[in-house]
Amino acid sequence: MTTLRDIALIAGVSGATVSNVLRNRGFVGAETSARVREVAQRLGYRPNPMAQALANGRAPTIAMVFSDLANPFYSMFALEAERAARRRDHFLLVCHAAKPDGTLDTAYLGAVAGRLSGGVLILGSDLGRADLLSAVPNGVPTVLAMWEDAADHPSLPCVTLDFREAGRLAADHLLALGHRRIAVLAGARGDRVSHGARLEGATARLREAGVLGGATLEEDSIGGGHRAAMRLLEAEPRPTAILATNDLLGIGAIQAAGERGLAVPRELSVVGITDIWLAAEMRPALTTVDIDTRRIADASVNALLDLIAEPDALARDALRIVGRPSLVRRASTAQAP
Repeated sequence: MTTLRDIALIAGVSGATVSNVLRNRGFVGAETSARVREVAQRLGYRPNPMAQALANGRAPTIAMVFSDLANPFYSMFALEAERAARRRDHFLLVCHAAKPDGTLDTAYLGAVAGRLSGGVLILGSDLGRADLLSAVPNGVPTVLAMWEDAADHPSLPCVTLDFREAGRLAADHLLALGHRRIAVLAGARGDRVSHGARLEGATARLREAGVLGGATLEEDSIGGGHRAAMRLLEAEPRPTAILATNDLLGIGAIQAAGERGLAVPRELSVVGITDIWLAAEMRPALTTVDIDTRRIADASVNALLDLIAEPDALARDALRIVGRPSLVRRASTAQAP
């Protein structure tokens, strides 16, 4: 790898001169500057973002902190966030903040924010409680991403989308197919609803249509969706459709239908929300609402890096609604029987 010293030796100048030329700092004569740049180009010099960041006194990393390693959504988001960070010569540090006992590690969050990264991207509402946010040292740039209800934290920069609209889209799809016995399956952690805004959007739309019978809360996982759907499918009259507030729950519901001998979608339609990669790969493929993960990941990283570079950059635009949910129709939904 070509270094500044290599360029300096060939160009016949000091290392400091090479640094000033390549970083457009200080005064260097036009002839010397042109010679340094010609040598750098000939040697194929590429700046080292780590070294540049250290020289500037800024960490070349940003941290993405989340709480559920088992959920495929977070790996999808991390992939898009890492690409966005690299485009701006930064590295993404992916941090799982959950302890083995299921609680969230405030000490870990504080250490990551204070020492290992120039800023923190906090993903998912589980990490949004006041005690956890207070673990981030004062002055460390922090951005919330994919927040279910951005109004919960108006003082922090937040990049998200209209999750209520995502819930409405899922409900409208089932209503348009003629379903009137629709069961709603929502994810929860303990006694807390994980997807409050999308649940509100879905139930409000169903209530308008006069078909809502209540929502079932269960652990936000495939297993949770399976357990809840097994209970729902024992009801009389049995629902003709299940609306799940995320895809893991929807996949579990399809598994439960199969075990009970119900054909999806002929006898039971299932719709989810998120559009994780598993939704398209399973059979039948899951109809879902895409929550624009790529666009929000890109906007979140850029918002954090802007905030690091200029602390007041988001003062006039603290809440960014950048994503737009859209229905992805696949094989798990059909006309009501």
